[in-house]
Amino acid sequence: MSEFRNTRAADRFRAAYDHALAALWPGPRTAHDLPTAYGRTRVYRTGPGSSGGVGAGRPVVLLAASGGNALMWHHQLAELASHHPVFAIDPVGEPGASEQSAPIADGADAAAWLDQVLAELGLHDAHVVGCSYGGWVALQHQLHRPGRVGALTLLDPAGFNGFGLRFYAWLIAGGLAACAPRTLRPRLARLVGNSAVLEGELMKMSRAAAGFRRALPVPPVLTDEELDRIARTGVPAQFLLGARSALHDSPAVAARIARLLPAARVEIVPDAGHSLPMDRPGLVTARILSASSAATP
Repeated sequence: MSEFRNTRAADRFRAAYDHALAALWPGPRTAHDLPTAYGRTRVYRTGPGSSGGVGAGRPVVLLAASGGNALMWHHQLAELASHHPVFAIDPVGEPGASEQSAPIADGADAAAWLDQVLAELGLHDAHVVGCSYGGWVALQHQLHRPGRVGALTLLDPAGFNGFGLRFYAWLIAGGLAACAPRTLRPRLARLVGNSAVLEGELMKMSRAAAGFRRALPVPPVLTDEELDRIARTGVPAQFLLGARSALHDSPAVAARIARLLPAARVEIVPDAGHSLPMDRPGLVTARILSASSAATP
């Protein structure tokens, strides 16, 4: 299971997390700690209906990338919350305010965890937005627990390629760039193709998570049969792929999606890499809002 190495590592991260939460979260929020079979899950709720009931508009559920939590969406939160109830999740097994108590061994477990969170929130027609690993979890949920989600937005989702040397080199280069003097970081961010380097609070929190042992399944490549099953659920889906993604060949992935999920909307986003919510924050927000409005019953 994912966990901190020791109490000191956990305390160090908690201090950085609390500081980032206070610095980055726009406006009011309500924290909910929800029980699941895989551990206590922290969800932050904001937007219409925060004081009770779901409120107007289709609920938007935000799933973070690997190593991330609800705060990675801080650029999108204010605008989304002005139109929709928003539920930003700290995934079990990632560094955040959730606490894992049982292993997540595969996609079926990841799907069961998300389904339990949605059930605890009383959501039955949510617009689920997942970035990278969070996108893979959303797709696994459609495979194993369809029927609770009303729309999908997937940002450079994992599950369409293995994690090759290019991706790990991108991660390492981004980590080194984030440690460079602040005046050099904008230039280095452009060089390595990762705007997350410029996210000071998130980078401090990421460094504080060095004492966290992550033990979640590596996403296998989705088969044609699995993608066909997702297509047959009929859930509206849009895919945003970074033109300079370090994870996969975006044109090839777009072509495969067009072949196997012909009803899905696919967009290759220029001037963006794998960190879409940071590389193109305004575009990501606009696309989520557009899909939410189009999918509203």
